Amino acid sequence: MKKSTFKLLACGLVLSSFALTTSCSSDDEKNTDPVNPVTDGRWITVAGAVMQDEPGDGNGGTRVYAVSKEDAKNPNFSINVYENGEPVQSTRTARLQSSVDGSTLFNISYGTNGGEFMTYKVNGAKNFVQSGTTVSIAQYAGPTPRWTKLFDGDKTGVAVNVATPVVVTNEDGTYKHTRGSATVLSLDLQKIEISDYRQYQIPLSAEEEALGHHIFRLDAPTVNKAGNKLIIGTWMRKTDPATGKNQASFDRLGSKSLVVDYPSLQNPKIITSTVGFGDTSGYRSFNSFVATDGNIYQATQRDTKNGSYILKIDQNNEYDNSYVFSLDTALGVKGTYIDAWRYVGNGIAYAVYSHEGSEQGYVARIDLNAKTAKLVDGIAYDTDLNFGQYQGFVVDGNDFYIAVTPVGKDGNIYIIDIPTGAVTKGAKLVNKAGNHYIGVF
Repeated sequence: MKKSTFKLLACGLVLSSFALTTSCSSDDEKNTDPVNPVTDGRWITVAGAVMQDEPGDGNGGTRVYAVSKEDAKNPNFSINVYENGEPVQSTRTARLQSSVDGSTLFNISYGTNGGEFMTYKVNGAKNFVQSGTTVSIAQYAGPTPRWTKLFDGDKTGVAVNVATPVVVTNEDGTYKHTRGSATVLSLDLQKIEISDYRQYQIPLSAEEEALGHHIFRLDAPTVNKAGNKLIIGTWMRKTDPATGKNQASFDRLGSKSLVVDYPSLQNPKIITSTVGFGDTSGYRSFNSFVATDGNIYQATQRDTKNGSYILKIDQNNEYDNSYVFSLDTALGVKGTYIDAWRYVGNGIAYAVYSHEGSEQGYVARIDLNAKTAKLVDGIAYDTDLNFGQYQGFVVDGNDFYIAVTPVGKDGNIYIIDIPTGAVTKGAKLVNKAGNHYIGVF
């Protein structure tokens, strides 16, 4: 009663002081709408990577198994994708994406005879029906293309590739530059066909190229809020001009992205951050997201000096160098490395990462607006937990799903409440020696 009386008095004072005409709201009237759309009856597809030669290499293929949301949330329910799951086409680790409602898996095979795009209808358990239609993009993007699905209502996927960079010399035999031919290709996910593609070389500045810097790989394309540009992450390398050989250790340039017109895929342009110095390509997963504020946020990798940063690309498709977000600083550790991450709405994201001195994986909750991060408690961390090949998260309403299994050990699906960060342990993931689960879709 006292609290209610105080609230009424306070409300009256505010109204009197500022001549407001709106009433004060009650705590009981908070917006309870979910952060993201909810799909009733959605399947949660679990993917596991099979060991080939070494524990955790994941190069022996990929198996999938689908369960209901209710079973995924049930800690007494067990999933064994290796004994009961269905293989998807790929000689190595498949690069999977899923439709927003979880009813379809999209796959581009990877490795020997790779580069073939197909879909799978998800019907529960090991019942995945492969599309009768497939399309090979290998002649354009090679047998190991990198690709992501755009957040455009499951309409488009974009695959990218850089042919092996070649050293070019001047007429007198001195070093000139290193370049590879890039391919950017769009896929119609519904018709299962190539929509368009472009191929071009992507030069850096003359000064950068003279020092041997070049783009080694492209990955993680994202369409901007306006829908007229693609932002594509880069993985940079450097040739030693004196020897013409790859230079393993070098002073890194500022983080770079390739921007091309969309949907034409033309007019390639390089943009450069002065905040981050890592690569922006990610690894087998999304690495850039359009946030609620309309800007793109992008993670960096492979910066051994400064750890991972979250960079901001504004709606003019340029890096906003006034936005400085070091994951090292936010977490109070050194040498952070974001293996994969996912934006979940309202400025909140979750990242799986490691840090200096260990390859063990952890999960962080990130606030992009406050530029803060904290370790997620309530997850069973283990020295053999490694997210290096992690690919898939599911966002459904207020629920964020993640698969957590140390290599060769059992683990669980975890469900995190997006507004509060509360963690719930879900279904048990039964593992097999040398294997690990690489995502939920």
